[in-house]
Amino acid sequence: MRITKALLLSCLLSLGACSSGGGATATPATAPATNSAATPSVTTGSALYPGYNTSPAAPDSAGMGGTAVQIAGRMKLGWNIGNTLEAIGGETAWGNPTVTKELIQLVKASGFDAIRIPVSWNQHADQKTAKIDPAWIQRVRQVVQYCVDNNMYVIVNIHWDGGWLENNVVPEKQVDNNARQKALWEQIATQLRDFDERLIFAGTNEPNAKTAEQMKVLLSYHQTFVDAVRSTGGKNAHRVLVVQGPETDIEKTDTLWTTMPTDSVANKLMAEVHFYTPYGFALQAKDESWGKQFYYWGKDYHSSTDVERNATWGEEAAVDQLFRLMKLRFVDKGIPVILGEFGAMRRDNLTGEARALHLASRAYYLKYVTRQAAANGLVPFYWDSGALDNFGSGIFNRRENTVFDRPALDAMVQGAGKP
Repeated sequence: MRITKALLLSCLLSLGACSSGGGATATPATAPATNSAATPSVTTGSALYPGYNTSPAAPDSAGMGGTAVQIAGRMKLGWNIGNTLEAIGGETAWGNPTVTKELIQLVKASGFDAIRIPVSWNQHADQKTAKIDPAWIQRVRQVVQYCVDNNMYVIVNIHWDGGWLENNVVPEKQVDNNARQKALWEQIATQLRDFDERLIFAGTNEPNAKTAEQMKVLLSYHQTFVDAVRSTGGKNAHRVLVVQGPETDIEKTDTLWTTMPTDSVANKLMAEVHFYTPYGFALQAKDESWGKQFYYWGKDYHSSTDVERNATWGEEAAVDQLFRLMKLRFVDKGIPVILGEFGAMRRDNLTGEARALHLASRAYYLKYVTRQAAANGLVPFYWDSGALDNFGSGIFNRRENTVFDRPALDAMVQGAGKP
């Protein structure tokens, strides 16, 4: 996700862009095959950019023994450094301060054991050669080191990044985007190659594939990602990698995703989806002709006086049903699932009893989603936009390194079954 004030408006126009997760009942299909010959062939357009795998290393399995399933089992609760290293214009461009080791220490001490770092790379790259600014790679490396120093698992991705890949999962862009995907990941993987298994790479963010044809294109992007990382060798020959469902939408993923990328090593792939269901409660920032905002969610948290603001869909049964789809399709087949983003905006405009009920309802939502994710084998990562005035999702005051939203934090920690 890319949550800014402008995006809140654009999200209203396109639910898919915010990965709402859907709510209708769907019939589970078989799990995507792994190491399948059905994986689409990849046309990378390699000649478009220089080759950046200039110093491949011999495979190094030291510190890389965990399978995807084992590593997923060690990540109970994750947190996103949102609107920061992926911000267009630089790390502080969207209102957040630079990430410090003290912030990561606070996140760890608060009960999180994994961090997802959304990163933009293309804006920091030469557009003719795709060469990433070395200073930017070193900055990302520094933040990864903060996480590893606190014995946390950390996921580094290519996020929205101006939409060059995310908004162009189409045959017309396939060759160009595979070439850029290869060039960027060869550089990222080479420069971060020496981290142990606590570092995980994720190939994309919320790729906008809506049809079977577009899904084939997306699978080629995933294959390019896997091949590029593995080609650099060293610990990357054994690193866990994460690939994303279409729009990271649970129902589209269940319907369209039929095969995992071919991999040179077994049991090192994870799938990723996001969850912002129901949209009216999680993300909708103003009333629209097609529907009003929901302030209250959950069977015991509906208002008896402000009834038009009660959720009318997407409540507990929908969470159970959607997460079970991912359990049946992936988890039960040995493919862990990262719930890479979830959350619900805090409606700070409310006052009095309405505010109290909303906050209690939101805490219940966060606890329920976290608990049911764990029950179905999904690893939940809370989306935290940071700056406290642009989304209402901030758990921490990053400028003061303090907990800002204790009820929401406690709800997730309890939902994850942590002390």
